[in-house]
Formats: sequence, C-alpha cells, structure tokens
Amino acid sequence: MQRWKRNGLFAILAVAAASSPGFAQDADTLTEKGVISGTMEIDFKSRVSRDTSGELVENSPAKGVQDTYTFTFNVAKTTEFAGKIVRQPNLYSKTIRKVVQGAALGFDINLSLYNPKDLKQKKAVGKWVGNVPIDTASGAYDLAGGAKEERPLRFAIDTVGKAQGFVDQFGGRLVGKAEKKDSLAQYTFKRMVGTKEVAVTVKRSDPMRFDGIELAKGPVDTYPRTRVTGRLDYDYETGNWYTDGIVFKYALNGKDCEDKVTGSIKWVEDPNRKTNGKGHYEFNLRFNEEKNKAAGGEGAAFGNMSDEEAFFAVDNSIPCLTGSIDYVDLMSGETVTSSKVTYALDANKLTKQQVINFFKLWTLCVGPTNDE
Repeated sequence: MQRWKRNGLFAILAVAAASSPGFAQDADTLTEKGVISGTMEIDFKSRVSRDTSGELVENSPAKGVQDTYTFTFNVAKTTEFAGKIVRQPNLYSKTIRKVVQGAALGFDINLSLYNPKDLKQKKAVGKWVGNVPIDTASGAYDLAGGAKEERPLRFAIDTVGKAQGFVDQFGGRLVGKAEKKDSLAQYTFKRMVGTKEVAVTVKRSDPMRFDGIELAKGPVDTYPRTRVTGRLDYDYETGNWYTDGIVFKYALNGKDCEDKVTGSIKWVEDPNRKTNGKGHYEFNLRFNEEKNKAAGGEGAAFGNMSDEEAFFAVDNSIPCLTGSIDYVDLMSGETVTSSKVTYALDANKLTKQQVINFFKLWTLCVGPTNDE
C-alpha cells in the first residue's frame, strides 16, 4: 500500500472532514457503540506522598508532587485524544500560611485524525496544551488564566499542505467542588417522561457551574468554537450527577446552533467494592429533549416505574449519550490512590459536533468528576 505524503495528508483529512457523509455534517447523526471509547490511568500521588521537610502545613503533599491522568480516547470514530493532564495541589508554608505552590491543571494532549474513508490511516495534527489555575477555596478553574503565565489553554494545530494551522484558546470558568461545603443545598431535578412529570430531590447538591466556558475550535474547523453555560450537580449522598440543562451554542455552516443537554449520570458501586475497587458511571444524557419529544404515547413504557426509576430510564427514541465509564480503584482504607478507567459511551442520533463538544467539556472536568 502506498504511504500518504505528509504535506498532503492533513489537507485530504480536512476535505474529508468537511465533505464525507460520515463526518460531522449538520444533518448527519451517529448511532454508534463506543462513540467515546478508550482508557485512562489515574495516579493520585498527592494523596500518598507526604511532605517530610517540616516547612509545610501538617500532612501536606510533598512539593512538586502531581496527580496524573494518562489516557488515549477515540472520539466520534475519527478523532484521537492521547496524552496526559497533571494536577498539582495548593501548598502552604507552616508558619505564616503563605502559598508556596498554587493549584493548577496542566494539559499535554496529542490530537490526531483518522481518515473517514479509511480508518487505518491516522495523522497527528496538533496538540491541546496549556495551564489552568485553580482557586481551591471557591472551586473555580480559570480556563483563560494560563495566559498570564504565557501558557494559555489552547488547541495548537499544525499547518500541513493546503490546510492552514491555527491556535484557538479556551476561556471562561468552571466552578465546582470547592473545599468549603457551606453552599451545599437541597435541589429538586424534574423531567417529563411521556405526559408524567417525575422528580428526584438531592439533599446535598454540589453544583459544578459552567460560567461562559469557551471551548476552542478544532482539531478541524468542522468543530467550531462553542460557548457552554449551565450546571452539572453532584449528589454527595449517592455519587450521582444531575443536570437541568447544559447549553452548547455554536455556529455551523452559517447557522446558529444550540444544544441543551439534560439528564443524569448514575454512580453504581460493585457489592464488593471495598475489596475489588470496582464501580461505574451509567450515562443517561439527552440532547434537545424538548425539541425531540414524541407526539404522544411514549409514556406508556414508563407507566409502572417510580419517579426515581423513570428519571434514570433510558429513552432511545430521542438523541442521547448512554453507556458507562468503569473504574477499578486501588484503595488505601477509604482513600483511592489510583484508578484504571474504561470509557464505553454510546451515541444515539447525535452529530459529531455534539459528541466532540461534550468530550471537550467532560475532559475539562477531569478533576471534579474523578474525585470522590
């Protein structure tokens, strides 16, 4: 088989991305198993490596120690994200409690494309890199904050052949899982199942807010810059996540698009988790549920369910992201010290833009979504 020349490959991929029926056209949708698939290994070194210098506050992690999230994910069949994210904690001096190390995330992710017409052909096209300062008191991740250190969080895409490279930065704030839990409050999540309104009340809800997040475009122009608002709330009693709406806004093919994501992510622990470390998230996220509701009669399938059962029930008649993220955790007492994570998320009637946008946002949430 003839090898593709470097100078022409990216241009061919870019044209294929824009024109292939299988690649992210406005009217095209995916119904695919494993639309987000791959593995991640997490090493929580900051939980086990303690400071022995005596200069930091008692029981601090050692200076310079970072948690690492190393992964390879295939997303929407034709895009690969492979690399790592590191997270370092705040460290304070013992005497006057001065910050000696600021909390932050560091991104180093390789971006590759697969040829939509021949998935055996893959090309590295750029990187997702940069730094995200974290205010641990409020739980705020400043996605634009790395620019002050000349390390903005960004997609840096190469110029290859006729395809012009570009750099596009992330922006806005992600706020969630603050050190202080004073703001935890009861919240009731509601949804319509057929003609019946069902509700779940969360007594200790910790909201993760998306304050005008700007997702960088890329790895190709087919995936436009996107603004994200809304909430994804964590229930400390069950480990579940709920949302009344995460809104993605972007322009595609000259049209303004808006996707509203509703639903839940349920945490299920293995009965023997204390010995085998196993548990998993079950995804039930619906895209534009109000716009895609059936004309009537669809409630019959849920008629005999309790409100909680109906809330978590999957309805494949509408666009949705389902499947699981499985964990095998290594425990030290009640503390997770490392995790092996397997993604197997499935798409039902979703566009590639919707899948890629959700994956970018979920990756930004790597800290809160993988903490207990």
